[in-house]
Amino acid sequence: MATTAFAVAASHAPGLIGMFDQAPAESQRVVSSAYGSIAKHIREADLDVIIMVANDHMANNRIREYPDFLIGMAPEHRGPAEFFKDWLGCGEYVVPGRPDIAETIFNGLNRRGIRVSATRENLNFDDNISVPVVKTEIEASGVPIIPILQNVTVPPIPDQHRCYEIGQQLADVIENDLPDGLRVGLFATGGMSHEPGGIRDFWIDEDFDKWFLGLLADGNHDKVLSEVTPERLAQAGIGGTEELLSWILVMGAIGERFCEVLGYTAWDQWRCGIGAVDWDMTSEPTGHHEEQS
Repeated sequence: MATTAFAVAASHAPGLIGMFDQAPAESQRVVSSAYGSIAKHIREADLDVIIMVANDHMANNRIREYPDFLIGMAPEHRGPAEFFKDWLGCGEYVVPGRPDIAETIFNGLNRRGIRVSATRENLNFDDNISVPVVKTEIEASGVPIIPILQNVTVPPIPDQHRCYEIGQQLADVIENDLPDGLRVGLFATGGMSHEPGGIRDFWIDEDFDKWFLGLLADGNHDKVLSEVTPERLAQAGIGGTEELLSWILVMGAIGERFCEVLGYTAWDQWRCGIGAVDWDMTSEPTGHHEEQS
């Protein structure tokens, strides 16, 4: 039986690298502290693999053939994608993969009725994977990653209930299909409020972001699932805030647990509310939630 030993979530705006030095000092401090805490936790957690759930920004799939979930099975993951290098403003990185574990997850989810796609080719990574990899120095840690890119752009997208259910099925795969003794980390990356390319491109809904982080800190998953609807996400930014569905997927995989908010900041030039959380995986879940069919 494998163990989920680590679970975090954090925002991935490209400006966190390319425009970091231009941000106000307090915003820099919050981001450095939050991502620094995650990096430290990765080093201390003795992980064998990190499953990184992010959204795809239309970089890997055609709109008429758009899977809801795409698993990266490459033996190593290279980024950022060529088209994104100048905008992101970071050097190249190479992180090992775990094709064997990725294949087990792919097969396990499909056997459980979760239709997912997979590729053994290197995926095109923009800020979705690049920002958390660079900001937490995963490359230096040597911990392999398995990227799962999620559709939050092409309707109909999996809603909060479906994402939570998929997280529960992922937990079952980890517990029952992966090798005994394997220590798994879960890293959701995306959001918070933003509307990329929309009429509210530079607007950040700080009230929504703080409300959402408060829900997570309370640990009541039923409340999250009843209130964090696709409609409410769109109100806080169409085409961007829906990235928080990856956070809900991870919540489904870990159950109701104590959640530490690592920080929040909103600088309009980053065009995205920036927040991060760390769930306590050292104790038993605080409550019992079963998703209703």
